[in-house]
Amino acid sequence: MIEIVTRSPRATICLTTALAQYDLVDDIPAAYDLALPRGAHRPLLAARVAWRSFDAATFYIERGNEQIGGVAVPIYSPARSIVDAFRMRGYEGYEAATSALRRWLVIRGNHPSELLRIAHLLPRAEGPLRTALEILT
Repeated sequence: MIEIVTRSPRATICLTTALAQYDLVDDIPAAYDLALPRGAHRPLLAARVAWRSFDAATFYIERGNEQIGGVAVPIYSPARSIVDAFRMRGYEGYEAATSALRRWLVIRGNHPSELLRIAHLLPRAEGPLRTALEILT
């Protein structure tokens, strides 16, 4: 984590890595899922990384910091991570997104309105998320 933060301060933990960090999936990612604004420099890292390019206009939506191993690491919120999983289901698979959504709704007692608010701001997310919410709720 220290290498990631120092070599690429804008790199943000996303998708399966973020979902695993929030205990929303049981998967253990083989590589860190890291997002950068589209066109940004991707540094060469010793850690295994799966780089993701996000639109600069939406890059900072629900982006915050978490203390991981004593280091403040940029990471997307649980809700944004779920929405991104639906938005990028072609890469991540539909099962990871629905599993995270189910856990987020049931275990954490969260409300779908927060997810829908975020999905409205991101391309290709609202339709698949609404369908999953209709089935699960």
